[in-house]
Amino acid sequence: MFLSRLLAFTLLVAPAFAADDYQPGPDSLPQDGVPKGELLKFEFKDSKIFPGTVRDYWVYVPAQYTGKKPACVHVNQDGVQFQAPVVFDNLIAKNEIPVLIGVFVMHGRVPANDGNAALDRFNRSYEYDGMGDNYVRFLLDELLPDVEKQKTSDGRPIRLSKKGNDRSIGGSSSGAICAFTAAWERPEKFSRVFSSIGTFVDQRGGNDYPAMIRKNEPKALRVFLQDGSNDANGTGGNWFLANQEMLSAFEFAGYEVNHVWGDGGHNGKHATAIFPDAMRWLWKDWPKPVTKGVGSKAPVMEVLGEGSEWQVVGEGYGFTEGPAVNAKGEVFFTDIPNNRIHKVGLDGQVAIFAENTGGANGLMFGPDGRLFACANGNKQIVAYDEAAKPTVIADGIESNDLCVGLNGNLYVTDPGHRQVWLIKPNGEKSVVDKDGPGFPNGVRLTPDQSLLLVADMKGQFVWSYHINADGTLAARQPYHHLRLPDGFTESGADGMTLDSKGRLYVTTHLGIQFCDQAGRVNGIIARPQRRWTANCVFGGAGFDELFVCSSDKVYKRKTTVKGVSSADAPIKPEKPRL
Repeated sequence: MFLSRLLAFTLLVAPAFAADDYQPGPDSLPQDGVPKGELLKFEFKDSKIFPGTVRDYWVYVPAQYTGKKPACVHVNQDGVQFQAPVVFDNLIAKNEIPVLIGVFVMHGRVPANDGNAALDRFNRSYEYDGMGDNYVRFLLDELLPDVEKQKTSDGRPIRLSKKGNDRSIGGSSSGAICAFTAAWERPEKFSRVFSSIGTFVDQRGGNDYPAMIRKNEPKALRVFLQDGSNDANGTGGNWFLANQEMLSAFEFAGYEVNHVWGDGGHNGKHATAIFPDAMRWLWKDWPKPVTKGVGSKAPVMEVLGEGSEWQVVGEGYGFTEGPAVNAKGEVFFTDIPNNRIHKVGLDGQVAIFAENTGGANGLMFGPDGRLFACANGNKQIVAYDEAAKPTVIADGIESNDLCVGLNGNLYVTDPGHRQVWLIKPNGEKSVVDKDGPGFPNGVRLTPDQSLLLVADMKGQFVWSYHINADGTLAARQPYHHLRLPDGFTESGADGMTLDSKGRLYVTTHLGIQFCDQAGRVNGIIARPQRRWTANCVFGGAGFDELFVCSSDKVYKRKTTVKGVSSADAPIKPEKPRL
């Protein structure tokens, strides 16, 4: 009986065949009295990012463009689509979008040597479905500079704005996910995205986007999604369901997002019909900037709060590492090439604390107030008093980072030998782990000091160890599951810190990933700059400022959480939600 009712219900709700009869409206058709722009065609074949490729591209220049100042830009993959030049003519004439130049790019192909006897290599999926920043670098470093070498038919120079708020990008199918990937990777260069029947499925990893949108710090992007219930359904997934997942993720994370669903298939009919309205919405309120994270439910915003941004603490260093915080909240960090340790006072001023540090790398304050350092240039572990006088704690140790417990035990990572050292207060030293992580780097104690955590820079995990009463380690597990950038086999996990809730913060290739006590990534804080992010610590008078060592600079930003140090009295965090 139940089965018959279920079948009857299925028949009642089963979708009818798509009407798929969408027709362009007046804004997509030539109008009398509307100034007509021109469409110029060019070829590009000098790519270093996609070597050997050739491709055509077209440039739309509106009649209102004078060439006296840079214009807004719209980039579209797969060439001219959605009757865009006509739409731009009409909307610019009505002042509903700014004067903008359209750049319509075909995917690359590598011509076969044998002409008709062999097949060209078609780069469409590689370029468009591919994750990472290859394609956006192609646009920014190669294609758009080539556009600016061209001139209009009457000799006007083509000048393009470099501001992300002045740029939109779009496409259909694989061209749509390509547009989003470009904006996702460089939101400061593309702020507005039009996606038609987007391929957010498992072609080359695009199905991972909904999870990444929910975890990453929100970006200043405005996204318009279009799809139909009769879109493709194949081995990579269901296009329509995937686009709904994208919408849900955007709404969860606090993005400016709009959408139109229909009953169309995998074609451009519906997108062409709604393209004028989509462009109006994408460019609404311009030049007012696109917002980010408004009403976000993402855990990363619970940590950061509204209005939190990176601020430069100090710059001009060789390479910064090893941030450590004392009981006052003052932060100390190393400049390895310049052989120095610097101190950041509570007033934000940076001063030299110690010089000739033996190439000091990792730092950590102990319960006695001394600053312990990995002086790997001298193969020593040293401790500095308040006057910066060093005392050798141990000799003959290769070291990278260290932590200190309330009992005075030091744990030191030795990446070159894939081992972890234990140094007891009496100076006794021993190897307590070997051949675990492939490259043991950052090392920290949990707030209750019952577990030791070791970052594997060349792997995917942070490893967890139970600490025995005698300081030895047991129950080794690759525990915290970090996210990897597409095409990477290693996380780049380097330095770590923890907050009073037991969350672990790890500097990685993707940003500062933070995990709950169950080892799951809850959020990813954006890197302050596109350079190596080496280490982090909570500091400041309230221990609620996240300090980050990022190559030649040190940054900080305000948070809503409070950090802990290994030298603090043990704290037992709340049990994680499992």
